[in-house]
Amino acid sequence: MAKLEMLQTLTGHKGIVWNASWHPLGKIFASCGEDKIIKLWNKEGEKWVMKTVLVDGHQRTIREVAWSPCGNFLASASFDGTTAIWDKKSGQFECNATLEGHENEVKSVAWSPSGQLLATCGRDKSVWVWEVAGDDEYVCEAVLNAHNQDVKKVAWHPSSDILASASYDNTVKLYKEDQLDSDWTCMATLHSHESTVWGLAFDKTGKRLATCSDDKTVKIWQEYNPDNQEGVIVTDRDAIWKCVCTLSGYHTRCIYDITWCHTSGLIATASGDDIIRVFKEADNSDPNAPEFDLICTKLNAHSQDVNCVQWNPSGNQELISCSDDGEIKIWKLIED
Repeated sequence: MAKLEMLQTLTGHKGIVWNASWHPLGKIFASCGEDKIIKLWNKEGEKWVMKTVLVDGHQRTIREVAWSPCGNFLASASFDGTTAIWDKKSGQFECNATLEGHENEVKSVAWSPSGQLLATCGRDKSVWVWEVAGDDEYVCEAVLNAHNQDVKKVAWHPSSDILASASYDNTVKLYKEDQLDSDWTCMATLHSHESTVWGLAFDKTGKRLATCSDDKTVKIWQEYNPDNQEGVIVTDRDAIWKCVCTLSGYHTRCIYDITWCHTSGLIATASGDDIIRVFKEADNSDPNAPEFDLICTKLNAHSQDVNCVQWNPSGNQELISCSDDGEIKIWKLIED
């Protein structure tokens, strides 16, 4: 078994802290919440210290923040219907672009691995794909209306321009751009969850996807190449995604977020039962029917719902979490 050791508790936000996002180097992170403020935290010695406060970018709750792969830009999605892009070309962080188009709350924002595309989603049931067109210029490439309910989360494949979205309609959708006509299309719909899908995360290869839901389960999806009856791969067809593992019986309330560490392969979940759980793939697990073991349960990780968990991308086994209780916590996973 393993244990999560709490390194630090950070306060400073007023009200719910919805999200926290690591800078790609893992030495800075951003946090946001219902106070309409973004805070940037840096490490000084062994302690995390709030260094910068970003204000006046949004009129309502900020639901999510995301760093660009290069680490020079920060995007924030808000219930005011806009997405703000922050950078420090002037020497300090400023909001130099605002993306408008969603009819109401923007729930999630994510950068593509190249940093040239940005995805947003919202309560208006749509997913938008934006292209970086130049300095402080972003052009809408596509508006995808594949879901029939509120879209909760977007996430990009780690190495390809493939986008995944999770929705209140109990499904996950995968999209890609058609190289012939440059139109974005829904290439797959993943059905298995019985209630709202809140979160999703690709593994480091992009051939697996983990999803979490209000149905209290985590599902692992595997990508398969389509083939004909002779077993020859058909290259002009989309890949097929199948649910190869369901983790059930562990969570007692809704699972709000999930993170898949690209260095250790560990999966962590954030739940409405105030608990953070960590899962590890079993040794000698069949890749077509993988098994995951619960290796750590951190009871009372927060005093209220845990909204977000995210592994430090540097691979140092640090995990960040934030909650309805207004706190951000930094954890270190210690494996026996």
